[in-house]
Amino acid sequence: MQEIQNLVTVISETQTYFRQQAQKQVNIGLTLRNWFFGFYIVEYEQKGKDRAVYGENLIQNLSKLLGEKQLKGFSAVNLRMYRSFYLCYPEIQQSLTVKLYLNDFQQNTILQSVSAKLIADQNQVENNEIVIFQSVSGKSISDIEKMINHLSFTHIVELIKQDNETKRSFYQWQSIDNNWSVRELQRAVNSMFYERTGLSFDKDKVIENQKKQLPILPEDFFKNPYILEFLELKQETSYSENDLEQAIINHLQTFLIELGKGFCFEARQKRITFDNTHYFIDLVFYHRILKCNILIDLKLGEFTHADSGQMNVYLNYYNENERQENDNPPIGLILCAGKNENLVKYATANLSQQVFVSKYLINLPNENDLKKIIEEEQKKFI
Repeated sequence: MQEIQNLVTVISETQTYFRQQAQKQVNIGLTLRNWFFGFYIVEYEQKGKDRAVYGENLIQNLSKLLGEKQLKGFSAVNLRMYRSFYLCYPEIQQSLTVKLYLNDFQQNTILQSVSAKLIADQNQVENNEIVIFQSVSGKSISDIEKMINHLSFTHIVELIKQDNETKRSFYQWQSIDNNWSVRELQRAVNSMFYERTGLSFDKDKVIENQKKQLPILPEDFFKNPYILEFLELKQETSYSENDLEQAIINHLQTFLIELGKGFCFEARQKRITFDNTHYFIDLVFYHRILKCNILIDLKLGEFTHADSGQMNVYLNYYNENERQENDNPPIGLILCAGKNENLVKYATANLSQQVFVSKYLINLPNENDLKKIIEEEQKKFI
């Protein structure tokens, strides 16, 4: 009986694996197809002999002509998107995956001229002795392959909407590193994750410090504010700190993404005891880069000086009783609905352990309000 169950398991897992691989190949094919569409359009715009006939209305006319052939998916909006895709990622032409497709293209007489153009471009790069693992934009070939293999074209649509290459690259790598769904990527963009990260959790700075073996500072990993609209709590609804905590646990994966790089969940309602009196720490994480515990206290209202005192007690206890031999001292994070900066400054100064105080927002503010919050945060660094 056990052997037949093992057989069922093996067949089931094999089915799942190959279904996923098939879907992956479909996604890769769709991404590269749309990139080629963009290349065709840009190449025509640059060298088309009858450009004067269509002029500024090229996209509209092209959409109309393709529609007359009963081809779907070629609206003017989509054609512009394909062109933007190519213009944002011209280096895709040097990926190994594209080279495989080009070899197949050479068997098709219609596509021979197109593939010849791309191959000529690649040969020129190689003949000029540019390192084969480096693309024209300075991005490595392995980086390009990762994007093609890990992100769907729907992800890429969100990326090409970004207004500069640095922001686009940031969201690209966050999507790959955190295995974001398209919805999670959209949420990150809408909550201005890139801008907020620039104020606190600075990934590039952390990586650079690691390379230079410089000390990594805890403040590089904490943001303000934290956007928790994914908890789906309504502002007008009465809820308790337990409700807030339970909502975070229910959406733990998304909460970890919002926290940033390196946070690993350990416990909720961690009990510590003094003379038969029990106290409970709302959430406990371990940070694999800082190599220390992160204790989180959730507050529904405004920050008070008593909150920092309570957190300092928790940290002192953890430092003495829970800290492992190679761990750094624990850090506290108080998440509150509001805070007075001056009160935070004086309440957390000269504590025996390090405490951060950040606001959380349960509803995503409009862009203007969020920009105002970010500007206020920036003033602290002037």
